[in-house]
Amino acid sequence: MTSPSPSTSTSTSAGSTSVPLLEHTIGVALDLAVRAFPEREALVDLPSGRRWTYRELAAEVDLVALGLLELGVAPGDRVGIWAPNCPEWVLVQYATARIGAVLVTVNPGYRAHEVEYVLRQSGIRTVVAAPSFKTSDYAAMLAEAGPRCPELADVLLIGSAGWEGLLEAGARGDRSRLAEAGAALGPHDPINIQYTSGTTGFPKGATLSHHNILNNGYFVGELCGYSEADRICVPVPFYHCFGMVMANLAALSHGSCVVIPAPAFDAAATLRAVAAERCTSLYGVPTMFIAELSDPGFDDHDLSSLRTGIMAGSPCPIEVMKQVVDRMGMRDVSICYGMTETSPVSTQTRADDPLERRVSTVGRVGPHLEVKVVDPDTGTTVPRGTPGELCTRGYSVMLGYWEQPDRTAEAVDGDGWMHTGDLAVMDEEGYLNITGRLKDMVIRGGENVYPREIEEFLHTHPDILDVQVIGVPDAKYGEELMAWVRPRPGAPELTADALREFCAGRIAHYKVPRYVHLVDEFPMTVTGKIRKVEMRERAVGLLGLGDAARADHA
Repeated sequence: MTSPSPSTSTSTSAGSTSVPLLEHTIGVALDLAVRAFPEREALVDLPSGRRWTYRELAAEVDLVALGLLELGVAPGDRVGIWAPNCPEWVLVQYATARIGAVLVTVNPGYRAHEVEYVLRQSGIRTVVAAPSFKTSDYAAMLAEAGPRCPELADVLLIGSAGWEGLLEAGARGDRSRLAEAGAALGPHDPINIQYTSGTTGFPKGATLSHHNILNNGYFVGELCGYSEADRICVPVPFYHCFGMVMANLAALSHGSCVVIPAPAFDAAATLRAVAAERCTSLYGVPTMFIAELSDPGFDDHDLSSLRTGIMAGSPCPIEVMKQVVDRMGMRDVSICYGMTETSPVSTQTRADDPLERRVSTVGRVGPHLEVKVVDPDTGTTVPRGTPGELCTRGYSVMLGYWEQPDRTAEAVDGDGWMHTGDLAVMDEEGYLNITGRLKDMVIRGGENVYPREIEEFLHTHPDILDVQVIGVPDAKYGEELMAWVRPRPGAPELTADALREFCAGRIAHYKVPRYVHLVDEFPMTVTGKIRKVEMRERAVGLLGLGDAARADHA
């Protein structure tokens, strides 16, 4: 595949178009995989010990799809899935795609108030859910919220009589209905609603088509070099694009196998899965890789089968990336950058990129996409090497936010550019470095400070396992810097004075954190994104900055 074409002056770049876009639906993609790789393993669930070849997977998908049709689900109806990672999640993903129902992925961490919002906002007709998981009683929450959701007709709990009845109805169903439903679908039909993390306010439902997510999964897989020989260990949640697109659809479009190590992330279970299943690829957000690398049993696992994988979801610390390559043997590991609204991946590093590029950038623009960096105030494209807001355009941009045209117009301009809200710098060869969020930027005494830069520096401290930097209110400077630090096990206590001494003379004085807060973990969303808004709110209380400061900075 040829490299993206760079511009030598402005921060714009367009991806290769040498490999054509896929112009079929996800249901057709499943048929093609069955035809090409009928006896290759498609899905392995280690917690239950169940396995499916592509032929077996498609047969069970068809039972679920026919069962939904028998239940009265029609093309365009919304079907919710609310569960941790499990095989039934994958079956529902493909079954809804078969019949043209719109799959609404519900965050497993939601509580009753949040799930009620999603049920009502998207108009879910049928929801498939786990009965419970950890502290979440999904059945009880649905029973509480259901009566206030007039469009909700059916709740099917996985493993219950309702789910088994769905499969039995599918076995009795008329297969011609399935063929008729599939023939009526087009690749640009909406097929998925994914709610953004909602770190502030209610989340928005990014509406995505077959064309959006199937192509994104396909090209992510292409750049990872996937084939039917690959086995992808997937500890990231299916409910998010990372799991259902970058894993499931990348595998489907290449005949690869998806391995589920556990219902939710578990470092030891992930390492066991890689070793036992001889996985060639491993996915994760940086915090997952940090947990795996620091697991007490790390050296007991044979990870020699690993070749590649993806680190994404939040900025990837350079030191962590180096350890993933050196200690886990993931020599071709790829950094991906994107957002739910862009299906999700917009840029990706390549296996043949120099290591320095792969540890310090989020790569170059993907095939059939365009990116540019603009002045956030004027919208003018900035010169190479100049920071600005990253925008992307192409097949991956969402159809819009579900029933929120005003919010869609705020995010996607009239020329089709998705404004990401992320700050980036493009170099002369088209590589991008994400420097932070527009809203994360700290202004200290008139100086613009980007937390990502300081985080990368602090990751070089030998006693720091992970670190996040935020701005907190300050009477003198407007804002001051605070570092939330996860120390390495057994490390001596890290004080603010010790950290300042480490920074002295190595970074500008105004970039040195004034406050240090030691933590065991960061507040984060289920997808591994750090909730900096919550960190700032907690910090205001910890530092005794008062209600006025809280209101000004929240």
